[in-house]
Amino acid sequence: MTRIDAELAMPAPDAVVALAAALADPARDAAILYYGSTLRTGDLSGILDFYRLTRRPHRRGVRGLLEAALWPEVSYHEVEHGGVTLRAKVATLPLKVFRRAAEGRTLDTTIWARFVQPAQRVWSADAAAAGAAAEACAAAVVTAARYAAALGPGNGPADAFWTALFRRTYAAEFRVESAGRADTVMAAAAARYADLLPLAWAVGGVAFENRAGDLQPAKAGLPGWTLVSLAGKPLNIARLAKAAFTFEGAARYAAWKVERHTGIRIPVTPFAERYPLLAAPGAWLRLRREQAARSKRT
Repeated sequence: MTRIDAELAMPAPDAVVALAAALADPARDAAILYYGSTLRTGDLSGILDFYRLTRRPHRRGVRGLLEAALWPEVSYHEVEHGGVTLRAKVATLPLKVFRRAAEGRTLDTTIWARFVQPAQRVWSADAAAAGAAAEACAAAVVTAARYAAALGPGNGPADAFWTALFRRTYAAEFRVESAGRADTVMAAAAARYADLLPLAWAVGGVAFENRAGDLQPAKAGLPGWTLVSLAGKPLNIARLAKAAFTFEGAARYAAWKVERHTGIRIPVTPFAERYPLLAAPGAWLRLRREQAARSKRT
């Protein structure tokens, strides 16, 4: 859909573009997409979320097999820009895999549920790669809209269908946020979602009636939810278990989160950088001692 391509092409803040350029590897990467809460709020002091779409698998050997089964690869980065430290969490996976998931050809919800939401294409290798990324994001919108028709009411306004979709996907995934977070996501761009729904249904072959904004989709032929819902938490738990061993920059990411939430700085040693799981108990003990010391001083 041309609307999605136009959204992706909207200019992002200079700092975000600079960070994406610092992350990109032109020999390997096809495109980098920026999405998530900082895009919605404009607050760049937190973690910026990116999807790095590669031309081919990112890893080889055992890591490559893990990546193929439990994508994406996740990494944490800190980049200086204009005297400010920007922080990014990057999910990396092949563009072909991203496209297949966006089209709903897997049991995974994470791609189409995220990229029906606003995103920006902040780096691309060339026009062909930019177009392929846009096509995949447009497919995510169509897939999400078809599930919204299946999970939403028999008839109602567009927001009723999107809210039903986001609540169900949040509940299906193993996430820290509650399903109520879905209302916040939808409300941040309610007019956009209202415009997109009938357009996506038309592209996705969903027959519907529109009586002055009261939408009534035909339920026949819509995707089923049972298997997708059952697979959601196991898939996410498996990814978390994998990330415990493969998350690049995990120690620095954890240290930043601890300092942001407690004000306590935990130094990241070379050992912790290389073996974050082994270093975690010592870091936890140090945090507890510092918290106890602060409590005594107050």
